[in-house]
Amino acid sequence: MSAATGSSDSTPVLRIVTPDATPEEIAAIVAVFSAMGGAAAPAKKPVPVWAANARRVRPQHPHGPGGWRASGLPR
Repeated sequence: MSAATGSSDSTPVLRIVTPDATPEEIAAIVAVFSAMGGAAAPAKKPVPVWAANARRVRPQHPHGPGGWRASGLPR
């Protein structure tokens, strides 16, 4: 058996080379390849709250009458 990866939909992802492969053997190979698919890409690390991009954005100050007073109050 050999796995061929292609960008088009007409190219098969898996091609069986030996005709005497049983359905159980093919299922085992497909299970192994599908399990390896998730391990190929590195897992994303969670971003700590203190390093989040939202902390870099300045908060919006209230507009309108009394906005200057509300800007000094804790949120």
